[in-house]
Amino acid sequence: MRDLNDIRVEIDQVDKEILKLFTQRMELACQVAEYKIATGKKVYDKAREDEKLEKLSSYVDDVFSQQAVKELYTQIMSISRKKQFSILRENGINYESGFQKVDDFDFSNATVCFQGVQGAYSQLAMNAFFENKMKDSFHVDSWRDAMDAIKNGKADYAVLPIENSLAGSIEENFDLLSEYNVAIIGEQILKVNHALLGVKGAKISDIKTVYSHPKAIAQCDEYIRTKHMDWDVKNLHNTAVSAQKIRDDGDKTQAAIGSEFNAVLYDLDVLDVGIQDNKNNETRFVIVSNEKKYKKDANQIGLCLEISHEPGSLYRILSNLMFNGINMNRIESRPIKGVNWQYRFFIDIDGNLDDEAVRNALIGLEEECVSLRVLGNY
Repeated sequence: MRDLNDIRVEIDQVDKEILKLFTQRMELACQVAEYKIATGKKVYDKAREDEKLEKLSSYVDDVFSQQAVKELYTQIMSISRKKQFSILRENGINYESGFQKVDDFDFSNATVCFQGVQGAYSQLAMNAFFENKMKDSFHVDSWRDAMDAIKNGKADYAVLPIENSLAGSIEENFDLLSEYNVAIIGEQILKVNHALLGVKGAKISDIKTVYSHPKAIAQCDEYIRTKHMDWDVKNLHNTAVSAQKIRDDGDKTQAAIGSEFNAVLYDLDVLDVGIQDNKNNETRFVIVSNEKKYKKDANQIGLCLEISHEPGSLYRILSNLMFNGINMNRIESRPIKGVNWQYRFFIDIDGNLDDEAVRNALIGLEEECVSLRVLGNY
């Protein structure tokens, strides 16, 4: 049996030879980039890479080695593309996001819409973000109505809840972001403190039926399940609408789950407070607009992309972020309507559209994705 140190010395020598050949290959990749710049050809040539992988794997016999060769050269070709993308950037070829940089936003003449009625959490998020600097605001029945208000010019901005720290993503609103050609210009994190609200003079022992939004009900599941299993829980499309309903009905056996602000607004009694399962319950709202603008100090970017439905495609796409040192904060997938088992991805990354690393990554993403759209930089 050979000594381990002797084997390692030989491996080191082989690695040096591999590195020498790798460097030579990367120099050739740079020449390929120059040719593609001159001819306008795309960097990513899937047919060529697939053909190359099949040919290289045929040079070895066993299945393990064939798969290993494919994996190795998939990485080598991915690195080559990243190098070529950086050369494109050096030659002034960029991904055009369509966004305009501004020093700040002027909301003095802005009209803002939110879903629900007076007292909705969306209104609270609007007040927190705009700080009453906007000219006017109004409410609509649904989130789609809010997007239509932006599209039709009735509103300059809309407030859209996108995820909750306890109940998770609000999937339908991700679908709306992909459907409507809007831009995210900001976000607002709102701490959610749910209260049990009843009509004047009502007591908890009187309650038989509780109304609220399904997400709010889900966020108070433990409270309801462990303390009030006999309640008949019913869904309404908004917490404030629920508060409005029990005020209008005037029935002591009815209660609503909503904010304490709803109690003030609709002249209700607060029967219990902090009934959400997680005391750190927060909802993230995004502010959307028709205008594709971003502040110069923006530090988060939202992306919407579609990729080919094949093994390794998501890894290949995300490697554009890894190679450019970009942190990904979240990823959300949604099924593509009318196409079974294919998904659209929503990704949040750190950075600004002016950052060199971001520009490099966006070039790679544009080439390697089926479609790419910057949702906003905020």
